Amino acid sequence: MDKSILKGSILVALGACSYGMLTTFVKMAYAEGYTSHEVTFSQMALGLLGILLINIFFGKKEQGTPANSKTKSKLKLIAAGTTLGLTSTFYYLAVKYIPVSIGIVMLMQSVWIGVVLEAIIAGKKPGIKKILAVIAILLGTLLATNVLNDEFVVDWRGIGWGILAALSYTGTIYYSNTVALEMQSIKRSLWMMIGGFLVVSIISLPYLFVEYNTEILLKWGLILALFGTILPPLLYTAGMPKIDVGLGAIISSIELPAAVLMAYFLLNERVDIWQWLGIVLILLAVVQMNLRKRKRKMV
Repeated sequence: MDKSILKGSILVALGACSYGMLTTFVKMAYAEGYTSHEVTFSQMALGLLGILLINIFFGKKEQGTPANSKTKSKLKLIAAGTTLGLTSTFYYLAVKYIPVSIGIVMLMQSVWIGVVLEAIIAGKKPGIKKILAVIAILLGTLLATNVLNDEFVVDWRGIGWGILAALSYTGTIYYSNTVALEMQSIKRSLWMMIGGFLVVSIISLPYLFVEYNTEILLKWGLILALFGTILPPLLYTAGMPKIDVGLGAIISSIELPAAVLMAYFLLNERVDIWQWLGIVLILLAVVQMNLRKRKRKMV
């Protein structure tokens, strides 16, 4: 394998693992009595500060772009960034009611939701292979969430919040790949983070004015910001250009087993053989969908 591709693959894998580790830390913060609003706000606030500092020290000055064009691009990115804030809000509410292993599976529904969104926007019906992949993901979800088990007990509030998180995450992925692509990637991340921080502030501040334990900023806020909003964008930005989109999507799916394994080892969450089978089925569907893109690009 080319050294550049290997390096890019490692960087993307590390970024995906960072995202995967995140939810376990959230659950650990919950166990210490912190609320979802405290967790989400602290992560977004410190994440925004971190991205801002990175832009100050490493951002390049953009030249030759009209001021009005820059303003429009920034406003579009801020609006797009609201999906980033909503994803964190919905996802952290979801894992408040359901195990990490089920929460991450719900978030992965963004794969087939993205196929539907693509069909609506492009006005083109998905091919048979994509349809089969979507069916495989849905079947894998049934297995991974253990819904077919007679002893299945789950809080449907968690499932509902998880679906909303997947919808928001689909929006984040779409806007990240379509809005203001002429801007430097870390600057795009900054303006999207501003949008995310604004929407999280609007949702969380009414609750935080009543009760906010500032200890979370140093105890969990730094960890959540590092693994959730600072490291992944930097690792993806550095790694993705070295590999193609198809390979990137395949490697990024490592987030799923990473999240489940973290929850298994640190939270002692039980995952049975049927759930693992469902997770493997989802991963194979993701690989099948994106392997075709990679092959097509190599031809």
